Amino acid sequence: MLHEYRDIISKLKVDNAHFAKIFEKHNELDQKITDVDEGREHMSDLDLDALKKEKLKLKDEAYAIIVAYKKENNL
Repeated sequence: MLHEYRDIISKLKVDNAHFAKIFEKHNELDQKITDVDEGREHMSDLDLDALKKEKLKLKDEAYAIIVAYKKENNL
């Protein structure tokens, strides 16, 4: 997720507990979606769509935190 901000993400994961939680949950959802897509897990299309929407919401929230961090630190 957001690989171009790798250094900022590493710092935020240590310094910002909320960001770390968002990042971890995003990765968990990503793995679950991958497992469904690759047939290791099964769920309805409706449930899968809900997971994808939640994952996108978390990514948007993480991105907003990154943008705020960049602005605060003049990066």
